[in-house]
Amino acid sequence: MYLGILLILLPLFLGYFVVIKSEKWLHIINSGCSYMVYVILFLMGISLSLLDNLANNALIIFGYSALFIIAIVSANILGLLYFDRKNNQRQQQEKMETIAKLPLILESLQLLGLVCLGFVLGYFTSHYIVIEKSIIDTVSEWALMGLLALIGCQLRNSGIAMREILLNKQGMLIAVVVMITSWLAGILVSLYLSMPLNHGLAIASGFGWYSLSGILISDGISPVLGGVAFICDLARELIAILLIPLLIKKYRLSAIGVGGATSMDFTLPIIQRSGGSAAVPLAIVSGFILTLAAPLFIIMFINISA
Repeated sequence: MYLGILLILLPLFLGYFVVIKSEKWLHIINSGCSYMVYVILFLMGISLSLLDNLANNALIIFGYSALFIIAIVSANILGLLYFDRKNNQRQQQEKMETIAKLPLILESLQLLGLVCLGFVLGYFTSHYIVIEKSIIDTVSEWALMGLLALIGCQLRNSGIAMREILLNKQGMLIAVVVMITSWLAGILVSLYLSMPLNHGLAIASGFGWYSLSGILISDGISPVLGGVAFICDLARELIAILLIPLLIKKYRLSAIGVGGATSMDFTLPIIQRSGGSAAVPLAIVSGFILTLAAPLFIIMFINISA
């Protein structure tokens, strides 16, 4: 277990210690992250196409994904609503800007389209060429480690220091509540499906980081559950795009938490425009913590016996 955690976290921490001041190189790193995600999702599609008993597995993937995403998002919102109401948080009266959600939804669907493209190409190509699944999985692992190193660079150069994280109690609260409620949902779904608890907890620990959770769980448990994790975390992003503008005026913690790890990157512009500048530090801190926690807990739960 410890070797697996080290292999995943080492690139992340090595990248975190790289200080970059050049705007040009920061742009290259940001672009590299995007391209690496595309490669990983494309390879995941190929890997899924090589599954045995494909029709039954597809039904399992979509059925399990629906259960997990409903349970996790519901648990997250219920847990965060409690603190929203308890704290009776007064938000600053800032002008709330509207944001076009359709382009963001289309961008998320494009990521799903990459998985589908890899699946179709892998499925039809495998009839004519022998594709070794082990090779695809190895390339995916190396691509993931490269992505983690780039993510580490992004985190270090995001302008947020560890001291700011430790002092931002509400941002930490959001992250902790999201983690605990996600795990509770994972346990409930696991019991309902008669699935090993550690498998459900691993799926629930993606916190919205679909490219990471999909590959780690595919390699560590099975491609079927890796597909479940990917769809579950991508669906969280789509749901967050729709819910953040609706919730953030009255329930700021809930709106930020529903995005999980994406609150510091993909959904941050929605949070800023819908909730004002006061919501940004909370989003960055909670997203930062969940981004660091996801690989650690996924690997830990994968390697714990149920």
